[in-house]
Amino acid sequence: MERDGLGPGDLLFPGEKGGLLAGSVFRRVWGKAREAVLDEHEYASPVGKRVYDLRHTCLTTRLNNGVPPAQVAAWAGNSVPVLLSTYARCVTGQLADLQKRVEGPQELPAVVSPPADRSGQNFGKFSGRTAATSRPKPVSVGLPPPVPGASAGLTSPLRRSR
Repeated sequence: MERDGLGPGDLLFPGEKGGLLAGSVFRRVWGKAREAVLDEHEYASPVGKRVYDLRHTCLTTRLNNGVPPAQVAAWAGNSVPVLLSTYARCVTGQLADLQKRVEGPQELPAVVSPPADRSGQNFGKFSGRTAATSRPKPVSVGLPPPVPGASAGLTSPLRRSR
């Protein structure tokens, strides 16, 4: 580029008449380049068969690596709906990570029981009281005592009939 004095907008590989290369020339050179550098089984595969496949590979790789679709679409010059309508089915390998993200906050830390010899450690030493007497008993706040045999649920005395 420096030797030929090329700048922004100049063609690195101009066509015969100075314009863009013809698609047939580009495809022919691309096919020869693939054959020269790829193993036989790679060359026979559909990977990179067309130059445009590189765009698909790039966008799919970005989505599979967790780049947000809005960012991938902006880099590609697409809208998010166009990007996802084409590439959503190509996104793979993220299920385990996504499940971990969803379920991770729900995991509870393991509960470690204190050793048996420390059961009353916080009492007596500072308060002079034992663990059994450290908390006050609940106090009734003017409610009538529960009726023996009644259900534990709340009932409303103002129930209306239909």
